[in-house]
Amino acid sequence: MSARALTVAGVMSGTSADGIDVAVVRIAQARVGRVSLKLLVHQAFPYSRTLRRAVLNAMNAESIATAELARLNWRLGMAYADAVEETLSRHRLKADLVGCHGQTLYHQAHAGSYAGRSFACTWQLGEAQAVAQRIGVPVVSNFRPADMLAGGQGAPLVPLLDYVMFRDAKRGRVLQNVGGIANLTAIPAGGGPDRIVAFDTGPGNMIIDWLAQELYGRPFDRDGALAARGEILEPVLCSALRHRFFQSPPPRTAGREQFGRGYAAAFLEQCRKHSKRGEDALATATALTAISIAKSYADFARPAVEGAPVDYIVSGGGARNATLMKMLTARLEPLGCTMRSPEDFGLPAEAKEAAAFALMAWQTWHRLPGNVPAATGASRSVILGQVTYA
Repeated sequence: MSARALTVAGVMSGTSADGIDVAVVRIAQARVGRVSLKLLVHQAFPYSRTLRRAVLNAMNAESIATAELARLNWRLGMAYADAVEETLSRHRLKADLVGCHGQTLYHQAHAGSYAGRSFACTWQLGEAQAVAQRIGVPVVSNFRPADMLAGGQGAPLVPLLDYVMFRDAKRGRVLQNVGGIANLTAIPAGGGPDRIVAFDTGPGNMIIDWLAQELYGRPFDRDGALAARGEILEPVLCSALRHRFFQSPPPRTAGREQFGRGYAAAFLEQCRKHSKRGEDALATATALTAISIAKSYADFARPAVEGAPVDYIVSGGGARNATLMKMLTARLEPLGCTMRSPEDFGLPAEAKEAAAFALMAWQTWHRLPGNVPAATGASRSVILGQVTYA
């Protein structure tokens, strides 16, 4: 199948479970092996309070009714369809294809025993047919399993976009996304995809958001204002950084299974042994995110990009947290990094992941691989996802 230009709507809802991002992208093959990508529009749609509560209650739940999961799957499909339809209508655009990541409810990157077999598994909810029927175009979804069945961890998948949009002949580029979970992609100057280093660095906004909700009834710590008033509880921070995840070399991936509400509740309990002030707990959680990112870069990514100037490009909801960004900058600039934003390269920070799944859908539609084995640990490149026709 010869690759052709398509207008693709990418849809992403991340581990923060705060809403849906839609990025409409024009993608074409510039030349053999090279793809050009132009962002046409980006729209964000916050989850309603009731839908967000349903998603959070289902994530990594110890027990939940089958009927609840079935209803949530369909309800998310309707929400994705609403978001894509409104984006296209508002901007008078027509899509040829939709790429929808879905809402991750469970991600087990490493093999575990179940019913007599040992295997890794993942599950993203959101009925694709609801989107296909409403928008009237094919939908590519369920991107992670093919990589996992090829021996990978099913994440991170965004490195394909990172490489296509941000690689540079003379500068190293590190793409740091801070969503619920934080992940980075390191691209050496002039390097090919086989030289990419990419992995999850640990918690992003996940613990911070939980504390803001639990302590202040707020969905998140806007601008990091609460954390800015607090003091870092060093004993708690030092103990948290000894978590075995932070010592593990890549490839590695994390989620609510490691840093979800159970971990956050235990973290708060430790904080309360040293301080009753909520601001101190938030300052400590913010420092955990910043230091784990900087340490991950120094330990596992910096060697890949040394020898050239390095641009450190931060995206995701965490990029709007001024306190977190101040902490990150203080630790990364001494390591020779120049702090940048995706906006410097024509891509809004909030649009990046949705644009990535638009690109992956384009790859799948043209029967081209969409994973980066150097990032996920897969044994080979594979075509990702499944196609649902309208």
